[in-house]
Amino acid sequence: MEAPWRWLVICVLAISLASTVTQDVCQAPNGKDGAAGKPGRPGRPGLKGEQGEPGAPGIRTGIRGLKGDQGESGSPGAPGKVGYPGPTGPLGDHGVPGLKGIKGNPGNIRDQPRPAFSAIRRNPPTGGNVVIFDTVITNQEGRYQNNSGRFVCAVPGYYYFTFQVVSKWDICLSIVSSLRGQVRRSLGFCDANSKGLFQVVSGGTVLQLQQGDQVWIEKDPNKGRIYQGSEADSIFSGFLIFPSA
Repeated sequence: MEAPWRWLVICVLAISLASTVTQDVCQAPNGKDGAAGKPGRPGRPGLKGEQGEPGAPGIRTGIRGLKGDQGESGSPGAPGKVGYPGPTGPLGDHGVPGLKGIKGNPGNIRDQPRPAFSAIRRNPPTGGNVVIFDTVITNQEGRYQNNSGRFVCAVPGYYYFTFQVVSKWDICLSIVSSLRGQVRRSLGFCDANSKGLFQVVSGGTVLQLQQGDQVWIEKDPNKGRIYQGSEADSIFSGFLIFPSA
């Protein structure tokens, strides 16, 4: 049994020795690096990266450029809404007078209104300062009111008014008018009577009246006693002289 194991050991040793001798005898020297190869093909795009931090604002160093040319006009816009009316302006200057008109046809005096009246005192109401001439003698156009003692104008124009009043005492009377709503005492007449005899206080005036103006006689509250009886009459009259143009 020992002989085979010896041969086995001898064979292993022989093989190991032969391998060692072969490595020492057949190994070549190291070669030089070869030339660089051509670049490879571009790779595929990578995935999109995450958004980075905002950068710091840049410093403005450029010079401001010149103003550009005016552009073309745009299309007209839609009309706006109508505004509120403005305040009324001041009155303008008078215009140039117009040309003289053509002469009209002759008028007929019969077609013109001719207001006129006369009234006396017979049984007037008492109280108040208005002297009422209650009994009408004439009242053309019906403008005198015998219940109030007032003449009311309907035809604008110039009128003449007169009165004669009988008294035995001191008396003061006035012709009063209401012109355009303003009461005005036109004329005053006074007379003193210390003997208790009949005396007549009279007066008259011309007034320009407009439609609606009124005229009447007033007495003084302290000196306004008028004779009332059959021996003498007091009268108030008025008429249109000519109408206003």
